[in-house]
Amino acid sequence: MVSKPDFLGGSGQDHFRPELQVESPEGELYLRFYIPSHQEFALLATGIREVIELSPDRITPIPNASPLLLGTLNLRGRVIWVADLGQFLGEVTALNTDRAEIPVIAIEEQDTIVGLAVEEIGGMDWLDVQHLMAPSGVPDTMTPFLRGEWMLDATKNQCLRLLDQTAILRSARWAG
Repeated sequence: MVSKPDFLGGSGQDHFRPELQVESPEGELYLRFYIPSHQEFALLATGIREVIELSPDRITPIPNASPLLLGTLNLRGRVIWVADLGQFLGEVTALNTDRAEIPVIAIEEQDTIVGLAVEEIGGMDWLDVQHLMAPSGVPDTMTPFLRGEWMLDATKNQCLRLLDQTAILRSARWAG
């Protein structure tokens, strides 16, 4: 008698779903991070090219560019824009660039890469999108870029907001 792998139930291949192979039982892998206003956000790990901590002098300011953009960065031979994610989302508090290192999350879709400068990286977590709720109490400037939120602590009104990296990359806000 041949034993079947655990992921095959019943008569065999009819229950095999390859898309479930890369997920953990708790959901998908996300990067958690903070913007200057101390709000916590997450991005799906599969859309992130890399996370780097770099000296602010590695970001070259570009005159007459959008105020959302801190400048450009040479990322492994490719020049990419670096944005203050908090300001992009409508926050009034600008990112403090007067420090030794700035965390930058390079997100990518097709051939477009943008670096999102954030206040602090929180780490990686497995999260289940089935527990996502509609965002509440969110400014209109932020709403188009959110996929939902997870309630972390209802008593403290603490939530983790999931960003939509495709909406961020395709935003007309970059032209401003």
